[in-house]
Amino acid sequence: MAKELDFDAIKAAAESHRADMTRFLRAMISHPSESCEEGEVVACIKAEMESLGYDEVKVDGLGNVMGFMGEGDKIIAIDSHIDTVGIGNIENWDADPYEGYETDEIIYGRGGSDQEGGMASATYAAKMMKDMGLIPEGYKIMVVGTVQEEDCDGMCWQYIYNKDGIKPEFVISTEPTDGGIYRGHRGRMEIRVDVHGTSCHGSAPDRGDNAIYKMADIIADVRALNNNGCDESTDIKGLVKMLDPKYNPEHFEDARFLGRGTCTVSQIFYTSPSRCAVADSCAISIDRRMTAGETWESCLDEIRNLPAAKKYGDDVKVSMYMYDRPSWTGEVYETEAYFPTWINKETAPHVKALVDAHKAMFGDERIGCEPSMDKRIGRPLCDKWTFSTNCVSIQGRYGIPCVGFGPGAESQAHAPNEVTYKDDLVTAAAMYVAALNLYDPSQADGDATVFRAGLTNNKID
Repeated sequence: MAKELDFDAIKAAAESHRADMTRFLRAMISHPSESCEEGEVVACIKAEMESLGYDEVKVDGLGNVMGFMGEGDKIIAIDSHIDTVGIGNIENWDADPYEGYETDEIIYGRGGSDQEGGMASATYAAKMMKDMGLIPEGYKIMVVGTVQEEDCDGMCWQYIYNKDGIKPEFVISTEPTDGGIYRGHRGRMEIRVDVHGTSCHGSAPDRGDNAIYKMADIIADVRALNNNGCDESTDIKGLVKMLDPKYNPEHFEDARFLGRGTCTVSQIFYTSPSRCAVADSCAISIDRRMTAGETWESCLDEIRNLPAAKKYGDDVKVSMYMYDRPSWTGEVYETEAYFPTWINKETAPHVKALVDAHKAMFGDERIGCEPSMDKRIGRPLCDKWTFSTNCVSIQGRYGIPCVGFGPGAESQAHAPNEVTYKDDLVTAAAMYVAALNLYDPSQADGDATVFRAGLTNNKID
């Protein structure tokens, strides 16, 4: 598919749509779209795609909006989640998060960076490809606005893969990348620990079995698991061990690139007959970030094997959360709260296509407008995300190669006074057009996937 391209013409076409993309992004931001409440922004996107002459536009049963350009049998997808987190304390915002303002350089409002800016760039990139005759032969381009990512990363793509039956050759994620090209990120999972106790009157606590006290011991061990080192004298060896070839011989180099795993207690619950009684149950949630070499099994077993968990035996249950919240259409797609790690080689064809496109049009260093450069200068062009994305399912579950390049800044995600950058919208649109035409699957030098967890369909093996 690789070809000679007029990169200046591609950049000029993207620049010509700067005002269009700005208007479209501000329209999306004006429709509050927290997870499971995306109906209005879906309608906004669908109308924009139809006005731009997409060959097909549809909304699936879960509520994902999809636009297609081209007639080929193979699909390359550009993914943007179109749900946002809430606004938190409105007092932390300087302007209305759903109206906001724009300057010559920025667009203000919830979802600008995370991640409706990517939707704007992708939507216009596909129009540019059609207008310029640059839809690669044998392919159709799928631009998808996915739902419920903030609630359950990648569940939308489980639906697309299993229910819609769509299996792209590769996917570009438009999550914000601070001007970089991202080839992986850590996975995560949501773990629950339940502890059983026996209540009694608080005046004689020795008659009962306090579940909160038991949980306190387990929490201390969870903290040690995150904070400890891994030398031989350490009873609870810390998660940093996965960076050591002794403990992670196959994947320690990938783990060093992605960063070590972490765990933290994020929630605590209890039951007790009253404030003057011993608690008869206690539960915690654990946010677990996983690096290469860690799996759902290893993470659950790590908690089960903590000294305090083993001490209390059958009174302790360690499990994984499930997700079953209805989408804005009312559809329910139940899945495990497990989001696998994924990483690619820098030489993989889909990664190389974006790197080559960037070098041809913008050079080998990250670019951006002046307000964005403090997060970009000195960072490698090819890197990884800190947070999690829909790629946990696309590649982590199904092995469909992913790569990331998107407008905006990671640091703006979930923050008050969120902004994105107009220059990034233009750069991203140009990158998508060029990269999809530089992509050459024949250049693969082996499996593009360095690490992914083994999953089949929607169920853990």
